[in-house]
Amino acid sequence: MAYSENNKFQTHNNTQNGKRLHQCSHCSKTCSQKGHLKIHMRSHTGERPYKCSQCDKTFVQKIHLKNHLNTHTGERPYKCNMCDKSFALISNLTAHMRVHAEGLTKICKERLYKCSQCPMDFTTNGSLKRHMNTHTGEKPYRCTMCDKSFSQNTMLINHMNIHTGEKPYHCNHCDKTFHQHANLHVHMRTHTGEKPYKCECGKAYSTKQSLINHMNTHTGKRPYQCHHAQCHKAFSDSNILKGHMIIHSGKKPYECTYCDKGFTTNTNLKIHIITHTGEKPYKCSQCDNAYTQSSSLKKHLKIHPSPHNVETISEQHV
Repeated sequence: MAYSENNKFQTHNNTQNGKRLHQCSHCSKTCSQKGHLKIHMRSHTGERPYKCSQCDKTFVQKIHLKNHLNTHTGERPYKCNMCDKSFALISNLTAHMRVHAEGLTKICKERLYKCSQCPMDFTTNGSLKRHMNTHTGEKPYRCTMCDKSFSQNTMLINHMNIHTGEKPYHCNHCDKTFHQHANLHVHMRTHTGEKPYKCECGKAYSTKQSLINHMNTHTGKRPYQCHHAQCHKAFSDSNILKGHMIIHSGKKPYECTYCDKGFTTNTNLKIHIITHTGEKPYKCSQCDNAYTQSSSLKKHLKIHPSPHNVETISEQHV
């Protein structure tokens, strides 16, 4: 290796010989290069010259700022070469690689950071500490624009996008964008068809909440209650409650594109649209009749004797 300057050669030579010439004036640490000492000095002075343009965070080194910016843009440049996962921070990739480490024996597993409150375990102590907030209820990360607080910093960062209107997470299959990476992850299932949340009855759902709502139809639970005065209705699905609350608000957000009518639910709008298009989607399986509404089809079906209807009629005449 050739060097044009003596001082560079001397620094290189000292490094090769294991000597460290640049000593910190505040502690006993020595560095092989002056630039490294300069960075180290910031641990004493508190200087953090690299500022994020998206939030109020500052950093000691430029590379730390660069990695941090990935959390805003959604970029995940650090890819695992053993699976399809990718990460915004190289430290997260390093922690992830431990999962793939060859010879992860029982002894190694015992060294994982285990939660004392639940069966979960983690590859880093930092991950365990963040997880413990879910048990203690501690939410140290507070939003400066509203009264919400969070157990993890990443949750706060995602939440801030709601205030700023920023949607940094882009779907590469369509033009939709999202405030949070978790929402993008769920959305991707509409393209892949993945439904990982399965009920014992055979039905499957793309989100955990959808499965919970479905399970309420089996158990009969109706945990979502309307708190409007003189209304005691309760629902098995939170989305149904949201639609119901529109009735109390007096709003009619679903507007007809053919006339000036508005409706409280999208279902009512669809039924109304049929009066303009003349479509009759509800077809009788016994004859050629078709109807604009399912209720009309149900009334019509009574004129066709079926095994169920005949049995019911017979029982009534016994």
